[in-house]
Amino acid sequence: MANKSLFASVFGKYSPGTDATNREGAVAYAYEPKHQLAQLAATGTLNDAFYASAETQLADVLAVAQKVDPVFLAKAALYARKRGAMKDMPALLTAYLTVADSDLAVSVFNRTIDNGRMLRNFVQIMRSGAVGRKSLGSRPKRLVKQWLENATIEQLIRASTGNDPSLADIVKMVHPKPASSERQAFYAWLIGRPYDVEALPTQLKEFELWKSDIGRQLPDVPFQWLTSYDLTAKRWVLLAERMGWQALRMNLNTLARNGAFGVKGATDMVAARLEDADAIKRARIMPYQLLMALNAAGDGVPLKVQAALEIALEKSLANVPVMEGNVVVAPDVSWSMQSAVTGHRIGATTAVKCVDVAALVGAAVLRRNPSATLMPFEERVVSVDLDPFARVAVNAKRLSDLGGGGTNVSAPLKLLNKRQADVDLVIIVSDNESWIDDTRYGSTETMKQWQKLKSRNPKAKLVCIDLQPYGTTQAKERKDILNVGGFSDAVFDTIARFASDEEKHDWVTEIEELEV
Repeated sequence: MANKSLFASVFGKYSPGTDATNREGAVAYAYEPKHQLAQLAATGTLNDAFYASAETQLADVLAVAQKVDPVFLAKAALYARKRGAMKDMPALLTAYLTVADSDLAVSVFNRTIDNGRMLRNFVQIMRSGAVGRKSLGSRPKRLVKQWLENATIEQLIRASTGNDPSLADIVKMVHPKPASSERQAFYAWLIGRPYDVEALPTQLKEFELWKSDIGRQLPDVPFQWLTSYDLTAKRWVLLAERMGWQALRMNLNTLARNGAFGVKGATDMVAARLEDADAIKRARIMPYQLLMALNAAGDGVPLKVQAALEIALEKSLANVPVMEGNVVVAPDVSWSMQSAVTGHRIGATTAVKCVDVAALVGAAVLRRNPSATLMPFEERVVSVDLDPFARVAVNAKRLSDLGGGGTNVSAPLKLLNKRQADVDLVIIVSDNESWIDDTRYGSTETMKQWQKLKSRNPKAKLVCIDLQPYGTTQAKERKDILNVGGFSDAVFDTIARFASDEEKHDWVTEIEELEV
């Protein structure tokens, strides 16, 4: 008998040879530098992931940043912040730009560093020495100073919440020039120096008076400043009215513990705020964050409020496209997908796992495309019967509970080929660390199986959604294959364009179209 490895099938022959190995040591395809940077920007959280430490992610970002044009790096930072709703990566890329191309750093700074938390992230990264300098330097210092001087008093007060560094630390570093007696008093109050009480912003005067007599009217300051005090249930309701949408979503159990939902009208008010479509859009909420809130809601959170979270989840998935033809969606439910989607960091680890996000994508696509075929997989495709018209959260929970086993990205394609299925679009959601189907020679098994499927379905397209920043894929990028990373709803926009466009429009091109 002839050598089977040497004389492989025609489907393997026309598939591209691999050029890398993944974190499991199995063959894979390396992303080209621009795509790798985009992947890191959209999925990297600078926390410990299943296969890579935070230090590895940082090293990977800095290494690939040196290989791409600074203009693309600036666009990747903008995409990560504005479309991907990321925090640490846009701050890191902006900090790197201050070294690589300070003019570009000036151009993107106010768009990536768009609130107090982002400002603190940027300053922390600059001072760490990670991008090549251990101080802000003259131009970055001027950018931070201008941010402070251009911010409104309300923005500065909101930015005063948070540490490492605190806003007070930043003010001491850059010495912003106060344009009014009010700002002068605010800065002095912030850094603990003598100040003119009468010149303080109204909110701070009220706060200082309230601290000496908490029976007074609740001051209009960030709610975090007040939560350590002994507040009545009615006052907790007032805080619920004032806090931002994201803070409300994250503090439902706190409101329940403090009796807020026992106050007449509080449940209706909170539910109405959570369902507000405009507020959801402004908050740039990621669908998985709503799933996290649903999973975390305790018994004390009223059912009406939990139902409002489900409604908000459905609204946050409005970008999931309705796609023509035979659609297959395959979420990875293997063991590595049990890791936290934003990585592990002591005191800041999300309860949402990669498998939860993959399951959410699968359930959302099924909801918008009821005739789609669902093929969750690990070492093999796992059989599951879901009602496409059931609530997205319910189906996502059933899918995520399937988790376990090794990773075999080619399994759904192999089963489709066995069934001789007619397919127009396949969407695989994974961390791409396939190893069960590892091959010693030629292309990955995923590419072999895809080539076989394409021989029956020449117009079929494959989308691989990558949830982790590991730098390789099982499917080589080409006209009929899209690799896209991230866990925001921006991914659905990209899929919709790819599925409908006659011409290839890849993810990198989408980022390059952004204006710096």
